[in-house]
Amino acid sequence: MEYIGIQKQIRSNNRKSIVLLFLFPLILIILGLILTGSPQVAFLFLCGSAIWFVFAYFQHTNMIERATASEPMSRSQQPRVYNLLENICISQGMPMPKLNIIDDMSLNAFASGINENTFTITLSRGIIEKLNDEELEGVLAHELSHIINRDVRLLMISIVFVGIFSFIAQSAQYSRFFSGRSNDGKSNLPVILMAIGASILAFFIARLLHFAISRKREYLADAGAAEITKKPYALASALRKISEDPYIEAVTRKDVAQLFMHNPQIAETSFFGNLFSTHPPIEKRIELLEQFV
Repeated sequence: MEYIGIQKQIRSNNRKSIVLLFLFPLILIILGLILTGSPQVAFLFLCGSAIWFVFAYFQHTNMIERATASEPMSRSQQPRVYNLLENICISQGMPMPKLNIIDDMSLNAFASGINENTFTITLSRGIIEKLNDEELEGVLAHELSHIINRDVRLLMISIVFVGIFSFIAQSAQYSRFFSGRSNDGKSNLPVILMAIGASILAFFIARLLHFAISRKREYLADAGAAEITKKPYALASALRKISEDPYIEAVTRKDVAQLFMHNPQIAETSFFGNLFSTHPPIEKRIELLEQFV
């Protein structure tokens, strides 16, 4: 993998992520037109999505905390972590996010939140105790980069869209718009099959776009951490240790696991397997970081 420079990589990933994100509502509109042939219904699809977004927007942080069994971390409990994060935030001229801890000796971390009041970096106890200061600094800078770039908000939007398409795909065949026969007595079977096929295709495309966004965000956060700390070798070393034991026992939901620095549910390393991965292969991330050295 050829290293192309941090700033160039950041600009490239940002452009591609924006393009991918705008494709979601476009697919939703096209799906509405295919299913009903009505621009009005397509517009209603978008309105329904907006309502779904509002709910997810305000409930996101609470749902994540419950799903991961994380608890607030105080400065008196972990002064080392607080000092490392505080120094990074001072260097970036930004408020310090909250810190949470998961009582698990595996190694992993994630960022969450949608605004300055809810931005949080969550660390497992294992990652705190098993990484040295430079490695832990790299992890904190990686997660802080997600916050700076608003990655959690971006991923939340794509997750919601995938959920919408999944719901449409599952319910299309039961929709009252597609009864067995039309008003003139002709069979609606071709329309029903087209609707089901279009819904499944839209869900499949939405999943691919969501995975692509997630993978690009991880590369971007790695580059951001290297830029902040000037120690890409430390983050590479941290990733190598994390890859040996990333599985947090309390986390079983796939939509939550993908928020972590390394998704332990990734099993495929082939080209087609990577298309359905939320994270790029950790070996490639390490390889790119080590090219700085």
